[in-house]
Amino acid sequence: MKKALKITGYFVLIIGALSMIVPFLWLVAVSFMKDSQIFSYPPSFIPEPFIVDNYRRVFTKLPLFRFFMNSFVIALATTVFQVLFSAMAGYAFARSRFKYKDAVFFVFLVTMMIPPQVNIIPLFFLMRELHWIDTYQALIVPGIFGGLGVFLMRQWFKGMSAEIEEAAKIDGCSVFKIFFTVALPLATPAVVTLALFTFITTWNSFMWPLIVTNSADITTLPVALAQFKGSFRETIMWGDLTACSVICALPVIVVYLLGKKYFISDMLSGGIKE
Repeated sequence: MKKALKITGYFVLIIGALSMIVPFLWLVAVSFMKDSQIFSYPPSFIPEPFIVDNYRRVFTKLPLFRFFMNSFVIALATTVFQVLFSAMAGYAFARSRFKYKDAVFFVFLVTMMIPPQVNIIPLFFLMRELHWIDTYQALIVPGIFGGLGVFLMRQWFKGMSAEIEEAAKIDGCSVFKIFFTVALPLATPAVVTLALFTFITTWNSFMWPLIVTNSADITTLPVALAQFKGSFRETIMWGDLTACSVICALPVIVVYLLGKKYFISDMLSGGIKE
Protein backbone atom coordinates (compact mmCIF):
# COMPACT_ATOMS: atom_id res chain seq x y z
CA MET A 1 0.00 0.00 0.00
CA LYS A 2 2.79 2.42 0.92
CA LYS A 3 4.64 1.57 -2.29
CA ALA A 4 1.51 2.25 -4.35
CA LEU A 5 1.03 5.62 -2.67
CA LYS A 6 4.68 6.48 -3.27
CA ILE A 7 4.42 5.59 -6.97
CA THR A 8 1.20 7.60 -7.26
CA GLY A 9 2.87 10.57 -5.62
CA TYR A 10 5.81 10.43 -8.02
CA PHE A 11 3.42 10.10 -10.96
CA VAL A 12 1.47 13.20 -9.89
CA LEU A 13 4.72 15.16 -9.43
CA ILE A 14 5.97 14.11 -12.88
CA ILE A 15 2.67 15.15 -14.50
CA GLY A 16 2.82 18.50 -12.71
CA ALA A 17 6.44 19.07 -13.75
CA LEU A 18 5.67 18.22 -17.38
CA SER A 19 2.68 20.57 -17.42
CA MET A 20 5.04 23.41 -16.46
CA ILE A 21 8.16 22.62 -18.47
CA VAL A 22 6.60 21.48 -21.77
CA PRO A 23 5.02 24.89 -22.61
CA PHE A 24 8.36 26.60 -21.95
CA LEU A 25 10.25 24.08 -24.10
CA TRP A 26 7.72 24.63 -26.86
CA LEU A 27 8.20 28.41 -26.52
CA VAL A 28 11.97 27.98 -26.93
CA ALA A 29 11.47 25.70 -29.94
CA VAL A 30 9.06 28.14 -31.61
CA SER A 31 11.56 30.98 -31.21
CA PHE A 32 13.84 29.13 -33.65
CA MET A 33 11.10 28.33 -36.20
CA LYS A 34 9.79 30.07 -39.28
CA ASP A 35 6.27 31.46 -39.02
CA SER A 36 5.05 28.87 -41.53
CA GLN A 37 6.13 26.01 -39.25
CA ILE A 38 4.70 27.51 -36.06
CA PHE A 39 1.10 26.87 -37.18
CA SER A 40 1.78 23.60 -38.97
CA TYR A 41 -0.32 20.55 -38.09
CA PRO A 42 0.53 18.33 -36.37
CA PRO A 43 2.59 20.70 -34.23
CA SER A 44 6.35 20.14 -34.18
CA PHE A 45 8.80 20.59 -31.32
CA ILE A 46 11.85 20.44 -33.57
CA PRO A 47 12.62 23.52 -35.71
CA GLU A 48 13.04 22.58 -39.39
CA PRO A 49 15.09 24.46 -40.40
CA PHE A 50 16.75 25.77 -37.24
CA ILE A 51 16.97 29.57 -37.63
CA VAL A 52 18.17 32.47 -35.48
CA ASP A 53 16.63 35.21 -37.61
CA ASN A 54 13.89 35.78 -35.03
CA TYR A 55 16.45 36.83 -32.41
CA ARG A 56 18.35 38.95 -34.91
CA ARG A 57 15.19 40.84 -35.92
CA VAL A 58 14.24 41.41 -32.28
CA PHE A 59 17.53 43.17 -31.54
CA THR A 60 17.29 45.07 -34.82
CA LYS A 61 13.74 46.39 -34.42
CA LEU A 62 13.91 47.21 -30.71
CA PRO A 63 16.56 48.68 -28.39
CA LEU A 64 16.26 45.39 -26.51
CA PHE A 65 19.57 45.73 -24.69
CA ARG A 66 18.41 49.06 -23.25
CA PHE A 67 15.13 47.53 -22.05
CA PHE A 68 17.01 44.55 -20.61
CA MET A 69 19.40 46.78 -18.65
CA ASN A 70 16.50 48.90 -17.37
CA SER A 71 14.79 45.81 -15.98
CA PHE A 72 18.03 44.43 -14.57
CA VAL A 73 19.04 47.66 -12.79
CA ILE A 74 15.54 48.17 -11.36
CA ALA A 75 15.20 44.54 -10.22
CA LEU A 76 18.70 44.45 -8.73
CA ALA A 77 18.37 47.75 -6.86
CA THR A 78 14.92 46.83 -5.53
CA THR A 79 16.19 43.43 -4.39
CA VAL A 80 19.27 44.80 -2.61
CA PHE A 81 17.39 47.51 -0.73
CA GLN A 82 14.39 45.35 0.17
CA VAL A 83 16.60 42.57 1.51
CA LEU A 84 18.63 45.07 3.56
CA PHE A 85 15.65 46.94 5.02
CA SER A 86 13.60 43.79 5.61
CA ALA A 87 16.51 42.08 7.35
CA MET A 88 17.11 45.08 9.61
CA ALA A 89 13.41 45.43 10.45
CA GLY A 90 13.01 41.69 10.95
CA TYR A 91 16.01 41.59 13.29
CA ALA A 92 14.62 44.50 15.29
CA PHE A 93 11.23 42.80 15.67
CA ALA A 94 12.88 39.50 16.65
CA ARG A 95 15.54 40.72 19.07
CA SER A 96 14.77 44.28 20.22
CA ARG A 97 12.30 45.33 22.88
CA PHE A 98 10.39 48.54 22.38
CA LYS A 99 6.96 49.90 23.12
CA TYR A 100 4.09 48.83 20.82
CA LYS A 101 6.38 46.35 19.02
CA ASP A 102 3.56 43.83 18.51
CA ALA A 103 1.17 46.54 17.27
CA VAL A 104 3.68 47.80 14.72
CA PHE A 105 4.41 44.27 13.53
CA PHE A 106 0.67 43.67 13.19
CA VAL A 107 0.48 46.69 10.87
CA PHE A 108 3.18 45.11 8.70
CA LEU A 109 1.16 41.90 8.54
CA VAL A 110 -1.97 43.82 7.55
CA THR A 111 -0.17 45.33 4.56
CA MET A 112 0.32 41.79 3.22
CA MET A 113 -3.46 41.39 2.99
CA ILE A 114 -4.04 44.52 0.89
CA PRO A 115 -4.11 43.82 -2.88
CA PRO A 116 -1.36 45.81 -4.67
CA GLN A 117 -3.92 47.18 -7.14
CA VAL A 118 -5.60 49.11 -4.31
CA ASN A 119 -2.44 51.16 -3.74
CA ILE A 120 -1.78 52.06 -7.37
CA ILE A 121 -3.82 55.28 -7.52
CA PRO A 122 -2.58 56.88 -4.23
CA LEU A 123 0.95 55.71 -5.03
CA PHE A 124 0.76 57.29 -8.47
CA PHE A 125 -0.36 60.63 -6.97
CA LEU A 126 2.49 60.42 -4.48
CA MET A 127 5.00 59.84 -7.27
CA ARG A 128 3.55 62.80 -9.15
CA GLU A 129 3.88 65.09 -6.13
CA LEU A 130 7.50 64.01 -5.77
CA HIS A 131 8.08 64.62 -9.51
CA TRP A 132 9.21 61.03 -9.89
CA ILE A 133 7.01 60.09 -12.85
CA ASP A 134 9.11 58.50 -15.59
CA THR A 135 12.15 58.09 -13.33
CA TYR A 136 14.02 55.16 -11.85
CA GLN A 137 13.01 56.27 -8.36
CA ALA A 138 9.34 55.59 -9.11
CA LEU A 139 10.19 52.07 -10.24
CA ILE A 140 12.54 51.24 -7.37
CA VAL A 141 11.47 53.01 -4.17
CA PRO A 142 7.88 51.63 -3.85
CA GLY A 143 9.23 48.09 -4.13
CA ILE A 144 11.91 48.24 -1.43
CA PHE A 145 9.43 48.07 1.46
CA GLY A 146 7.23 45.03 1.97
CA GLY A 147 5.49 43.24 4.80
CA LEU A 148 6.33 39.79 3.42
CA GLY A 149 10.07 40.42 3.60
CA VAL A 150 9.88 41.74 7.16
CA PHE A 151 7.74 38.78 8.22
CA LEU A 152 10.08 36.25 6.60
CA MET A 153 13.22 37.72 8.14
CA ARG A 154 11.61 38.19 11.55
CA GLN A 155 10.57 34.55 11.67
CA TRP A 156 14.06 33.41 10.69
CA PHE A 157 15.84 35.58 13.26
CA LYS A 158 13.35 34.57 15.93
CA GLY A 159 14.19 30.92 15.33
CA MET A 160 17.95 31.46 15.52
CA SER A 161 19.91 30.61 18.63
CA ALA A 162 20.81 33.71 20.63
CA GLU A 163 23.93 32.19 22.17
CA ILE A 164 26.29 33.39 19.42
CA GLU A 165 24.86 36.91 19.63
CA GLU A 166 25.26 36.91 23.41
CA ALA A 167 28.89 35.87 23.00
CA ALA A 168 29.43 38.73 20.54
CA LYS A 169 27.92 41.18 23.06
CA ILE A 170 30.30 39.96 25.73
CA ASP A 171 33.19 40.61 23.32
CA GLY A 172 32.01 44.21 23.04
CA CYS A 173 30.33 44.14 19.62
CA SER A 174 27.70 46.77 18.91
CA VAL A 175 24.20 45.90 17.74
CA PHE A 176 25.03 46.82 14.14
CA LYS A 177 28.22 44.77 14.17
CA ILE A 178 26.36 41.76 15.57
CA PHE A 179 23.71 42.14 12.89
CA PHE A 180 26.08 42.44 9.92
CA THR A 181 28.79 39.99 11.05
CA VAL A 182 26.81 37.37 12.99
CA ALA A 183 23.06 37.39 12.38
CA LEU A 184 22.96 38.28 8.69
CA PRO A 185 25.51 35.63 7.55
CA LEU A 186 23.60 32.98 9.52
CA ALA A 187 20.41 34.07 7.75
CA THR A 188 21.83 33.47 4.26
CA PRO A 189 19.10 30.97 3.23
CA ALA A 190 16.35 33.41 4.22
CA VAL A 191 18.16 36.31 2.56
CA VAL A 192 18.57 34.41 -0.70
CA THR A 193 14.93 33.26 -0.59
CA LEU A 194 13.70 36.83 -0.13
CA ALA A 195 16.09 38.03 -2.84
CA LEU A 196 14.73 35.42 -5.27
CA PHE A 197 11.11 36.38 -4.62
CA THR A 198 11.86 40.09 -4.87
CA PHE A 199 13.97 39.88 -8.03
CA ILE A 200 11.49 37.65 -9.87
CA THR A 201 8.50 39.75 -8.83
CA THR A 202 10.19 43.02 -9.81
CA TRP A 203 11.51 41.62 -13.08
CA ASN A 204 8.05 40.40 -14.11
CA SER A 205 6.26 43.55 -12.94
CA PHE A 206 4.13 44.99 -15.71
CA MET A 207 1.29 47.18 -14.43
CA TRP A 208 3.28 49.64 -12.29
CA PRO A 209 6.06 50.27 -14.86
CA LEU A 210 3.41 50.73 -17.54
CA ILE A 211 1.68 53.41 -15.45
CA VAL A 212 4.67 55.48 -14.30
CA THR A 213 6.87 55.36 -17.42
CA ASN A 214 6.40 57.31 -20.62
CA SER A 215 9.73 57.39 -22.44
CA ALA A 216 11.45 54.49 -24.16
CA ASP A 217 14.69 55.25 -22.27
CA ILE A 218 13.23 53.87 -19.05
CA THR A 219 10.89 51.19 -20.41
CA THR A 220 11.27 47.77 -18.82
CA LEU A 221 11.38 44.49 -20.71
CA PRO A 222 7.84 43.23 -19.88
CA VAL A 223 6.35 46.55 -21.02
CA ALA A 224 8.48 46.46 -24.16
CA LEU A 225 7.26 42.92 -24.83
CA ALA A 226 3.65 44.08 -24.73
CA GLN A 227 4.47 47.03 -26.98
CA PHE A 228 6.28 44.69 -29.34
CA LYS A 229 3.14 42.60 -29.73
CA GLY A 230 1.03 45.73 -30.15
CA SER A 231 3.26 47.03 -32.94
CA PHE A 232 2.17 44.16 -35.18
CA ARG A 233 -1.58 44.27 -34.77
CA GLU A 234 -2.33 43.36 -38.36
CA THR A 235 0.37 40.72 -38.80
CA ILE A 236 1.85 39.44 -35.55
CA MET A 237 5.29 37.92 -36.11
CA TRP A 238 5.04 35.10 -33.64
CA GLY A 239 8.61 33.93 -34.10
CA ASP A 240 9.95 37.35 -33.11
CA LEU A 241 7.48 37.58 -30.22
CA THR A 242 8.48 34.20 -28.80
CA ALA A 243 12.17 35.06 -29.16
CA CYS A 244 11.58 38.21 -27.12
CA SER A 245 9.65 36.15 -24.55
CA VAL A 246 12.55 33.71 -24.17
CA ILE A 247 14.99 36.58 -23.61
CA CYS A 248 12.63 38.00 -20.98
CA ALA A 249 12.42 34.66 -19.14
CA LEU A 250 16.11 33.71 -19.15
CA PRO A 251 17.33 36.02 -16.32
CA VAL A 252 14.64 34.73 -13.98
CA ILE A 253 15.70 31.13 -14.66
CA VAL A 254 19.38 31.95 -14.17
CA VAL A 255 18.74 33.77 -10.88
CA TYR A 256 16.64 30.89 -9.57
CA LEU A 257 19.28 28.30 -10.49
CA LEU A 258 21.97 30.35 -8.73
CA GLY A 259 19.97 30.59 -5.51
CA LYS A 260 18.19 27.23 -5.65
CA LYS A 261 20.42 25.57 -3.03
CA TYR A 262 19.77 28.25 -0.42
CA PHE A 263 16.08 28.45 -1.32
CA ILE A 264 15.60 24.72 -0.74
CA SER A 265 17.67 24.92 2.45
CA ASP A 266 15.37 27.65 3.77
CA MET A 267 12.25 25.68 2.94
CA LEU A 268 13.59 22.54 4.66
CA SER A 269 15.30 23.93 7.74
CA GLY A 270 13.21 26.96 8.67
CA GLY A 271 16.08 28.45 10.66
CA ILE A 272 18.53 27.39 13.34
CA LYS A 273 16.45 26.40 16.30
CA GLU A 274 17.49 26.84 19.86
